[in-house]
Amino acid sequence: MSGANFILLINLSVAGLLAASFMAVAFHDVGRRPARWLASGYLLGMAYFAIEFSIPLFADARPPVVAAFAVFLGATIAFNGGLAHKYGMAPPWSPMLSFLVAATIAVYFVQDLPRQSLARMMAYQLPYAAMQFAGLGIVWSSRQARGRLDHLLMAVLAASGLQFASKPFIAHALGGWGADPQAYVQSSYALVSQSLGTVFGLALALLILAILVRDVIAEMASKSEMDALSGLLNRGGFTRHAELAVLGAARQGVPVAMVIADLDHFKRINDSFGHASGDRVIEAFAGLLRKATGHHVVGRVGGEEFAVILTGANLAAARLFAEGTRHAFGALPIDGLPVNSRCTSSFGIAELHAGEGFSDLMRRADEALYLAKNAGRDCVRVSAGPADGLAAASVGQLRISGSG
Repeated sequence: MSGANFILLINLSVAGLLAASFMAVAFHDVGRRPARWLASGYLLGMAYFAIEFSIPLFADARPPVVAAFAVFLGATIAFNGGLAHKYGMAPPWSPMLSFLVAATIAVYFVQDLPRQSLARMMAYQLPYAAMQFAGLGIVWSSRQARGRLDHLLMAVLAASGLQFASKPFIAHALGGWGADPQAYVQSSYALVSQSLGTVFGLALALLILAILVRDVIAEMASKSEMDALSGLLNRGGFTRHAELAVLGAARQGVPVAMVIADLDHFKRINDSFGHASGDRVIEAFAGLLRKATGHHVVGRVGGEEFAVILTGANLAAARLFAEGTRHAFGALPIDGLPVNSRCTSSFGIAELHAGEGFSDLMRRADEALYLAKNAGRDCVRVSAGPADGLAAASVGQLRISGSG
């Protein structure tokens, strides 16, 4: 057995293992179309290597040669389809399939050219290179490609495209790719070509698998930090993101404030109208916070308690935010509650001062919320400052508005 034949068998096995890996990913997460298309690509790769291995058995090599070309180009197209789905884009099926048909027809007719002609070799390799660069374009144009693995994937796709484009010249330097298709596997070029195919095919597959695993882990982490009812961060998620936001604001020297809100008499709502109505109140308040906060950190940190970190906002801006949210919530109709009913909320606010950390900020905002509730609820209170205790804060608090 020649070295090229041995590499072909290795490639056949590797393609099968990679196809099985992507199918396993698709099987365990039926919503992952990228994995299904990537598995299809490597299954087509297996078919290509099987056809290549069988070419010496044919007296007329034109049909299997053209078939092998079409199957491998189809594999690259399926791979690009998986990339497009992975990066949130619609796969460009029409242009890619049209390209497949045109390139296959071209390869069929170049069979009549001298076997060692540069035009004939380029007709084989340039379509493969084009599909690798098309995959690079898909990843490059996606807004999701921001991580190091995504950038490395783009680099490998570019290198793979270049190696396909350079193969005609490599073949020329190594004395051609065999006197006929049956002699291809005995040539030095076949050994080099198949070895390069192994390296790049494996590198691309491992990178994509790593990216899929990275995204699954990130999705699981995100879900573990989310509160299912409100759609906001839960207490653990809020704490983690808020600590990072506070540290970042402190390093950049920008103001940061915390707002803690509590829904007034929430137990009374549950007792009077049922827990389903209470859930709708939670959802309604969370919806207001989502619309008003934008890129800020917002979470549901207790049953009816919410917290917001406003980066770039001083105490005055935080007071305006809290007051606007209080008024909006008080005027919001809630499904399941009587038409004339009105839900209210209380707010505590604190601004980060020099030498403070997240826990200090949260403690002072919570103290301010305590004052708002003691003042009769449906109002906003601010923290006097880090040096003042709760008693001093009660004297220095400014009541913005409210009924209590």
